[in-house]
Amino acid sequence: MPTSSSTTQTQLCAQPVARSARSTLTPSAAVPSVASKHATVRDAFLGLLREPIQRLLYRWNWKSAVLSSLLRATLFFATNLTAGLPAAFAAMRTELVFRAITSGFYGALTENFREAEPPWAAAITVMILLPIANHSLEFVVHWLRGTRNLASSIGASVVLTAFSTLFNLFVMRRGALIVGEGHRSLASDLAQMPRLIGAFCLLLPRYCYRKFCDRRDAGPSQRPQ
Repeated sequence: MPTSSSTTQTQLCAQPVARSARSTLTPSAAVPSVASKHATVRDAFLGLLREPIQRLLYRWNWKSAVLSSLLRATLFFATNLTAGLPAAFAAMRTELVFRAITSGFYGALTENFREAEPPWAAAITVMILLPIANHSLEFVVHWLRGTRNLASSIGASVVLTAFSTLFNLFVMRRGALIVGEGHRSLASDLAQMPRLIGAFCLLLPRYCYRKFCDRRDAGPSQRPQ
């Protein structure tokens, strides 16, 4: 009997410990399911509003600043050559300085939406936000600076933004040109560019081909018997 009483007391003491262990392990086990949940475009947008300093300033994308400033400065130089070499160099310098400062924030904005689902909604959101924040300020800067061919320069820049925004979001979703978690060196990102550019160019043809195959496969089943 003493042995049975001692065993019962041991079991009763062990039950709270087991319950405590289960309650301690349960939250940590639930964390992966929460963390693995994809963020929506709304979540990314609200996060941007709640933490603008952390998401735009602390994650200032220097890779976007370097690449965009060089590309845009070359574009403004080319579009202003008809106004003379001095005007072309002046427009290039203005765009080089302007983009070196601002493109890091635009890159951070794009990176903020890189994991948002669905991808098409993230792309549309970024393509709306970037031109509003981008070209309105760009127009004012070049207008004050006296850029000669301003309309054609801004027009070419808008077209470039449409393609570059989609491309940047595409490669950022694959881990390139990011400065946050999982980032690699710029040299490593550039080494991947030929493959990523090829995949980006084939994105629309592959989508059309999948749609064609889906319709072809669904066709016989929908025909009347």
